[in-house]
Amino acid sequence: MQQDWCNGRIGSMGLSYAAHTQLAAACLNPPGLTTMVLDSGGFANAYPVAAAHADRCGARQGGAFELKQATWAYKQAALSPLAKANPQIAAALAAENIFDWFACMPWQPQHSPLRHHPEYEAYLLQQWRSGTFGEYWQQLGIYAEGWYAQLPDIPVMFLSSWYDAYVPSTLANFRAFCAAGRQAPQRLIMGPWLHGDRIITHSGNAEFGAQAALDGAIAPDWLTCRLDWFSRHLCAETPEQDGRREVSVFIMGDGSGKRDDAGRLQHGGQWHHAQDWPLPGSRREQWYLQADMGLRPQAATAAAYILQSDPHHPVPTIGGSITSGLPVFAGGAFDQREAPEFFGSAGNNLPLSARADVLVFQSEPLTEDLCVAGDVRVRLCIDSDAPDTDFTAKLVDVYPPNEDYPQGYAMNITDGIIRCRYRNSWTQPELLQPGEVVEVVIEPFATCNLFKKGHRLRLDIAGSNFPHFDCNPNSGEAEGEARGKRTATSHILVGGIHASVLELEVLPAGVLKG
Repeated sequence: MQQDWCNGRIGSMGLSYAAHTQLAAACLNPPGLTTMVLDSGGFANAYPVAAAHADRCGARQGGAFELKQATWAYKQAALSPLAKANPQIAAALAAENIFDWFACMPWQPQHSPLRHHPEYEAYLLQQWRSGTFGEYWQQLGIYAEGWYAQLPDIPVMFLSSWYDAYVPSTLANFRAFCAAGRQAPQRLIMGPWLHGDRIITHSGNAEFGAQAALDGAIAPDWLTCRLDWFSRHLCAETPEQDGRREVSVFIMGDGSGKRDDAGRLQHGGQWHHAQDWPLPGSRREQWYLQADMGLRPQAATAAAYILQSDPHHPVPTIGGSITSGLPVFAGGAFDQREAPEFFGSAGNNLPLSARADVLVFQSEPLTEDLCVAGDVRVRLCIDSDAPDTDFTAKLVDVYPPNEDYPQGYAMNITDGIIRCRYRNSWTQPELLQPGEVVEVVIEPFATCNLFKKGHRLRLDIAGSNFPHFDCNPNSGEAEGEARGKRTATSHILVGGIHASVLELEVLPAGVLKG
C-alpha cells in the first residue's frame, strides 16, 4: 500500500488454493482488505466438526480420510522444484504406478509412492494419521471457523458447485460473512459443475443444459462477473453497506432423461435466485427407512438389516463431490453401476444395488415433484460386532426406464460418511461395544436437485466408499496404520424406538415457481 498506484484498498481473487490463502489472510483482518472473490475454496474447516450445519470438507469427512489428498500429493511431488531439479527423483516418481499403490493401503513411511520426496510423504501421512480434531487441524489456513469473529465486514463473492469438494466450506463461509450485525453485501453462486468447471455444462455423465454454464446465465462471462464486482466494491469511493444478500443456485433436474448426442443423461436444471441461504421458504422433511426397504414419510415398523463391510473388498466410488482424485477416481454424476472405468469396481456393469454389502431404501415412484434444496442428514440406529466401522449414505435420483435407458438410471446426488469412533466427539474417540445400539449421524453435502414426478428417491447405505475415503479396517487400530483388517457385521435398525431417518431440506413447489 506504499505504491503510488495503490489507494490503500485491496481486493483479492483466486481459485482453489488461492481461495484458501485469501480466507486465511482475511482471518487476520489485514488493513486495506476491501473485498474478495472466493472461487471454489477457502477452508472453513478441513476437519469434520459439525454443529448445526455440516461445515467440513477438504481433508477429512465424518472422521474418514479423503484420499484425494494422496493423489494431490503425488501429482504435486512430480511437479515440484525438487523433481524438476533432480532427474533421478523425477524418473522414480514417474515409474510408480499410482493405481497399484492405491490397492496397497494404508501407506507407511518410506514405503509409499511418495518416498522419493520425503516432504510430501510426511505431509500426507501426518494428515492421514491425525484422526482427532487436535492442534494440527486448528491451524490458521485450514480452520477459518476458529477466526470467524475476526473476519472483516467486507463484500465477498462466493462461487462453488454441487459436485465440488468445497460445498460445505463455501456455504459455511457465506453464513459467517452474513452473520448478525454485518452490513456488507454478499454474493453466493452455486452451479452443477465439478471443481472450477463453471463453463462446462456436464458433470460426470450428466448433462445439465446450455443454461447451466455461468457464462450467459449469471454474467456475460466469469471475467466480466469479477470486474463488475470489483467495480462496485473496490473502485467505488463509497462502499455499499446495505446488508444485501444475492444468492443464485442451480437446481438440478427437470430434464428429459434421454441420452444426448455426447452419450450423457439429459438431467437438466434451472437457476433459482433468492436473498439468502438456506433458501427462504424451505422446510425440513423426514423420510423413514422402512421394514420393507421402502422410504416413506410415515414411521416404520421395527426391523433390522445385516450389513457387512469387508475392507479387502470395499464398495467402489462411482462419482460424487470430488476434487483432485484423478487419475485414480473422478467426481460428478454417474449411473451407479460397477463400470470398468471406476477404480476397484468389478467391471461387470451390474448396479451397486446388486452388491450384498449395500442396503438400498427407496420410495415408490413420486406422485409429484420433490425439490431437495439444502442440507441432507441421515440418522442411523446401528449395532456392530466391530470396535470401529464406517457407514456411508448416498442420495440417489432414480429415473424410470425409457428407450435410451431401458434399465433406468440411478444418478448420485450427494453422499457422506461417518467413522463410528467419532459418533459422540471429534476429540475423544469412543469405540463401539458389541451389541450396543447407538445412533450415528451422516451429513452428506448440501445439494439442490428436483426429483421429478415418476422418479424414486433412494438412499444407499454401505460400509465404505473407496477410493474417495480410506477404508476402515474395522479393528479399532490407529488411523492410517491398520494391519489387522477384518470384516464388520453390523445391523441397521429401522422403526419402533430405533427409527432410522433421512432428513431433507425441501423447497415447496410454490416457492420454486415463484
